[in-house]
Amino acid sequence: MARSRAHDFEDKQRAILRSAAAVFAESGMDRASMSQIAARAEVSKALLYHYYASRDALIFDILRTNLGELETVILAADRPEAPPRDRLRVLVHAVLEQYRDADDCHKLQLNSTHALPEPQRSEILAIERRIVRHVAGILRAIHPDIEAERPLLMPVTMSLFGMMNWVYMWFREGGPITRTDYADLATDLLLDGIGALR
Repeated sequence: MARSRAHDFEDKQRAILRSAAAVFAESGMDRASMSQIAARAEVSKALLYHYYASRDALIFDILRTNLGELETVILAADRPEAPPRDRLRVLVHAVLEQYRDADDCHKLQLNSTHALPEPQRSEILAIERRIVRHVAGILRAIHPDIEAERPLLMPVTMSLFGMMNWVYMWFREGGPITRTDYADLATDLLLDGIGALR
């Protein structure tokens, strides 16, 4: 008879993922151990292995969960009936808010996706591509001629993600600019610059 899940299974799993992301970000993917992760999560190694059979399984679930939640937030925040420029601003705000407290996941995503087994890497890349395509569609709606002379849609899209994804490297809560201010700044830079593209 299969063992039923504990009522707090998902809460414990989420706590393990957060703790594991912190350990991987601090120690590096190769040096982080399951013992360190169990200690940070305040669970036994046996319980950790009950949830995840290996470090690769943990890394994969951290990335899949983080990106899946980001995609859900983007789809929920988007308002296709709104003017494209307004849609973009709302999405940039939603993404940067979702990135709050996700610095460890960003570090892990940047440094470990390539090391995952191919099927897992493909699944992560598929989520990333769906997110990028969604935002690119809004940018195309803002500037329908963006690819009339040169293929600029992808460079512009990835430039926007660069402004959002690397914010963890320098942004500090309580600093001279708020997260909301930066969301407007990044959106304004993109919107004011996109009109000058040829």
